[in-house]
Amino acid sequence: MIRVNLLPHKKKAERGKVKIESASSGQRWVAIPAVLLLLEAGGFTAYQYSKKSDIDQLNATNTAQNAKIAQIQQLVTQHQAVKDQLKKLQEREDAINQLKAAQNGPTSAILELAQLMTPGKGPTVDPERAKRFQKDRPLEQINLNWDSKRLWLTEYQEQDRTVKIDGFAKDSKDVTEFATRLNASSYFYDVVLLPGKKEDTTDGLVSFGVQLKVRY
Repeated sequence: MIRVNLLPHKKKAERGKVKIESASSGQRWVAIPAVLLLLEAGGFTAYQYSKKSDIDQLNATNTAQNAKIAQIQQLVTQHQAVKDQLKKLQEREDAINQLKAAQNGPTSAILELAQLMTPGKGPTVDPERAKRFQKDRPLEQINLNWDSKRLWLTEYQEQDRTVKIDGFAKDSKDVTEFATRLNASSYFYDVVLLPGKKEDTTDGLVSFGVQLKVRY
């Protein structure tokens, strides 16, 4: 009868199993840190990508805001330029209006004065004002046959639309006719005859003065 001792073989096998299991366990411990490292690297990459996306979005927003600021600054600059141009145009228009007023004002008054002293002509009279004048002053009507050459002017002064006129006339009736025509004119009002005197001349002329207001 043959006996076989299997015990040593069993131990050997068990020792081999332990070695195999030990090797497998060691591999697992090595793999875990690697996986963790990969996970950490992936998470860091994802974090970097997320931050880069946020930075890109912020940069895009800043670019858009800067573009809006530049546009607003350009509009402000253009607005100031337009305001400056409008101011210059207004100043030019004011200057032109002042020149027109200076030209049309005193010049028109002088022309009216020359017209009412021209033979065959008379003052510029508004129809409504002429009716009121005829009603209120029936005794102060214009003499259409008056010879305006009997009176002449020597001085015309104006300040703040108040006029002072000096001159000579043949007699006081001529001065009265001149004052009546001034009152009838649409250009003059508040006519006041100033004290005059008879000049010591061979023609016996009368000096006179008139103060009045002018419209223009």
